[in-house]
Amino acid sequence: MSVVAIIGVALAHLLAAISPGPSFVLSIRTAATEGFRPAAGLALGFGIGAALWAFAALAGLALLFEVLPPLFLVLKIGGGLFLLWLAFKMWRHADEPMPQVAPDVPPRGTLSAIRLGVVTQLANPKPAIFFGAVFVGLVPPDAGWDVKALILFNILWVETLWYLFTARVFSLSRPRAIYGHAKSWLDRGMGTILGALGVKVALG
Repeated sequence: MSVVAIIGVALAHLLAAISPGPSFVLSIRTAATEGFRPAAGLALGFGIGAALWAFAALAGLALLFEVLPPLFLVLKIGGGLFLLWLAFKMWRHADEPMPQVAPDVPPRGTLSAIRLGVVTQLANPKPAIFFGAVFVGLVPPDAGWDVKALILFNILWVETLWYLFTARVFSLSRPRAIYGHAKSWLDRGMGTILGALGVKVALG
């Protein structure tokens, strides 16, 4: 049963990870404008953030949200405001050149990218509800922490590997060149999408 639980959670999480959301938008933009290394750091941050939400769900946070709805509301509003702030920054810097044509503007450091990835993931408390629902359906109540640790490890790497793939694709020269030619419009478009997702997180 533990093997079934691990595989089932991994598949459910993979489907959730590849669906477009704030992390996907941020990953594409970072890879295209700053290159693979910052986007890879972002990917690891997303993985850590997903694992933290999964751990919180295993520890009963989803149940706590049901008992204390105001706590969930506060986290949603705070997370939505953070995503709106990121969207505002995209709009604000939309007309700035790509880093490779402005060498005095260095790409984001790896640790900074990891930190941004973690904070972006934690800005949306809905994964705790998602993982809570998945765990109730797939993880046996008597599962030991060895099984739970494997589940958390899988969640960390499924999330990270998916966004590493995204980072690699959009950091290649051809996608970066296309992005560079339309950066102003693309940044505003993705900023608008990220802002809409922020509103959805806060009010959804």
